[in-house]
Amino acid sequence: MALLEPAGLVERGGPLVWVLLGIGFVGTVAVVERMFFFHRARINVGDLLVGLAHHIRRRSFAEALHQAARAPGPVGRVAHAALLRYYLGRGELRDVTREAAQLEVPHIEKNLRVILGCALLAPLVGMLGTLLGMLETFQRVSEQAGFTGPAELSGGVFTALITSVIGLTVATPLYLFYLYFLGRVKRLIHRIERVGIEMVHLIADTREEEEYAPFRDETNAGRKPAKKRKT
Repeated sequence: MALLEPAGLVERGGPLVWVLLGIGFVGTVAVVERMFFFHRARINVGDLLVGLAHHIRRRSFAEALHQAARAPGPVGRVAHAALLRYYLGRGELRDVTREAAQLEVPHIEKNLRVILGCALLAPLVGMLGTLLGMLETFQRVSEQAGFTGPAELSGGVFTALITSVIGLTVATPLYLFYLYFLGRVKRLIHRIERVGIEMVHLIADTREEEEYAPFRDETNAGRKPAKKRKT
């Protein structure tokens, strides 16, 4: 049973075990960094939009900017970018929010390829170690002219399989984390797109209401009241 302990596996697995441990360490660091990032980026988009809409309709852009700056993560930064250029037209404002969202994508997808690369590389390194171990075992058998006991042969095969076991142990959780973070990325990008669209409509609609309000008042004031028909 001592062979199944971590120290025994590392000792008998050869130098490729250290390579696998290094791959696992890099992947773990990337996973921890992404977990902190998505934890900091958590935000209730509905509450943020309700608060910003309240300030925008009151033309309190300074307060809206302050609230957007306090919002964590890329969602708040996209809303802040739209509020900084509230004076632009609807089309130009849409371009601004789209560019701000595109700038956030690399930060959202950071280290995802590292996690995927570690998850794909670990089994390959493990298989390489197994094949090298099997070659070494059969080479020993051939050197001894086939006079090898079952204990020695099984020990050589066990040593060869260690790297495959460690490689799969490293790769499986890393790939599951990659799938989990991929879903988080898609949801976060959807929230960013939603905030960008809503901010464009809120700012542009508020400005258009103020522009056409005097015209509507003049139109309503110029209308003559309808005369009542005599019965």
